[in-house]
Amino acid sequence: MSNQTVSPGALLAGRYRIAELLAEIDGARVWRAVDEVLSRAVVVDVLPVGDPRTNLLFDAARRAAAANDPRFLRVLDCDMHDGVTYCVREWAGGRSLERMLSSGPLTGQQAGWLAREVSEALENLHRTGYAHGAISPATVVVTDAGAIKVIGVSTEAALRSSGAGSPEEDVHSLGELLYASLTGRWPGPAPAWGLQPAPVEHGRLLSPRQVRAGVPRSLDDISDRLLGDPPRHHAPPITSAAGLSAALSGVVGSSHEPPNQMDETVQVARQNGSIDDATQVVPQPPPPALDPTPQPSYDAEQNGYGAPQPAYNPAAETRPVRRQPPPPSNGNGRRRHDEPKPKGSWGGRILILLAILALLSVVAMAQFLLKGAMNNDQGSGDGGGTKSSAPPQTSTTPSSTGGVAKIVGAKDFDPEPAGNGNEHSEDVKNTYDGKASTTWTTMSYSRANLGGQKPGVGIYYDLGSPTSVSKVQVALQGDGTSVQLLVPKSADGAAPSTVDGWKPVADQEDQPEGTVTLTPSAPTETQYVLVWLTKLPKEDGGKYRGTISEVTIQK
Repeated sequence: MSNQTVSPGALLAGRYRIAELLAEIDGARVWRAVDEVLSRAVVVDVLPVGDPRTNLLFDAARRAAAANDPRFLRVLDCDMHDGVTYCVREWAGGRSLERMLSSGPLTGQQAGWLAREVSEALENLHRTGYAHGAISPATVVVTDAGAIKVIGVSTEAALRSSGAGSPEEDVHSLGELLYASLTGRWPGPAPAWGLQPAPVEHGRLLSPRQVRAGVPRSLDDISDRLLGDPPRHHAPPITSAAGLSAALSGVVGSSHEPPNQMDETVQVARQNGSIDDATQVVPQPPPPALDPTPQPSYDAEQNGYGAPQPAYNPAAETRPVRRQPPPPSNGNGRRRHDEPKPKGSWGGRILILLAILALLSVVAMAQFLLKGAMNNDQGSGDGGGTKSSAPPQTSTTPSSTGGVAKIVGAKDFDPEPAGNGNEHSEDVKNTYDGKASTTWTTMSYSRANLGGQKPGVGIYYDLGSPTSVSKVQVALQGDGTSVQLLVPKSADGAAPSTVDGWKPVADQEDQPEGTVTLTPSAPTETQYVLVWLTKLPKEDGGKYRGTISEVTIQK
C-alpha cells in the first residue's frame, strides 16, 4: 500500500476506515477516518513508503505522549502498515483560529482568554522538557463546546520538517498569535495564515494599539513584551509560558470556562465602533463569548496544513466573533429563549431619568435645610449670637477598614551591615504611581538568594498613621520571586532601621510573574509595611534581579 493508494473507503491497518482528505503537506497526507474498533472519528497522518520523515514522526509521537494537558489532542497510535507510516490523533470538531480571524480580529477579552489557555497548556508541556514546535493560528482550535484545543504537538513540526522547536520559540509564536488575534494582521514581513503583514515604522513593529483602536493597554503591553525587540519603556521581555499565563491571568482572570455571550446592544455598538474593547478586559464579569455555534465537520479543501489554510475548518457561514443580532422571534410570534428581553422605549427611559433627577433635588434641598438648622443651633450656643470657635478635635484612632490605603511615602530598604542602604531609591515612587509600565528593580546579584550576601531587600511604605491592613498586592516581574510582608515589631512612631525590628506576617515563595497577594492571618494595624524580596528571578544575562511594578495596600 502506498500513500497514493490510501483513499476514501480504504481500511488502514485493518482498523481505520479512511473517510476524506483534509490536507497534504509536502507529500504527506492528512485524513479524517473512523476507528472501527472504538467507533470514533480520528485524524490520520500518512507518509509514503520510504519517506525520510518516518523516524521524525515516530520520535514526535513519543514526545507527544508526554503532553498530558487536556487542551492538547492526543496521539493515539503510530505504526507502519504495508510500508506506509501512519500516525493517529484525536479528532475535535470546531473552528481554527485562522478561520476565525478571516472574519476579523477578536475582542481584547477573547484574545487574552484564548492566549492564556494556550500558554497554560504550553507551560505544562515545557515542564517535561519538550516543545510544541508549530504553534500557529492553524493549530489552535475552538471546539463546538467553546473549549481550546491545540493540535499537532511535535507531530506537526515533524511533518513540516521544521525541527522539534524550543519553549522559547513556542512563546514567541504565541506572541504572534496574540498580536494577530488583537489586530487581524500578521506580525511578520509577509502575509501569513490569510492575514496581511502588520505595519512597521522605523524598522519597528507597531504595537496592537497603534494598529487597531480599542485594544486594551494591558494586552498591548503584554504583546510588546513578547515581540518587542527590545520591549518599550524598558519593560522586561516575557520569554516563558509560565510568565505569559500569569500576566494574562492578571488581565482576563483565571477561569477556564469559555467566555459568555456579549449583550446584544454591546455587540451592535462595537460593530459601529462606539465601544472600546478595553472596557471588556476585566476579570469580572466573565469574558465575552467566542461564538459557540456548533460546527461538526471539516471542509475537505481547507484544513490548515498547507499554509495558510487552517488545520480544522468550520463551515463557510461561521461568524465566530461578531454576529448580527438575532431575529426578534422564532417565527410563531414568541420570543426565543436565548433572545435578550426587549429594552424599554426612549420615552420610558426619559421619564425614569426625570424621576431620578427630581429625587436628587429633594435630597439636596433636605441636606441644605438640615445644615442651616445645625448652623443656627451652633450660633446660639454661647448666648451672644456668635458661632463657637472651639478648636477641632484630633484622634489617633486607626483608619477604618475597607478600600485602598493611601501611601504617603516609601523608601528602599537595604540595611547595613550586609546592605549598602541604596537599592535604586530614585525608582521607589514607581511602585505606587498607578502605572504598571513603571518599575523599581533591585541591584543585580550572582545568585537567586541575593548572592548569599544578605537576607533580602525591599521597600517599606508609610501610610501616614496607624491603619488596619488586610492584604497587600504586589505586581512582580520575572518568574521565581519569593516575597514577604513585614510590619514593625513595636509601634514607636518610626520605621525600624534594621531587619530585626520587623516581623513577617505573610509570605509567598517562588511566585511566577504577575500579581501576588500577601494576606496576614488577621488584619494588622500599622503605619509601615515592608515588602521584602528574599529570592530573585533570573535575567537573560545570567544575573538575578527583582522587579516590582506596582504595590496596592488594602485596608
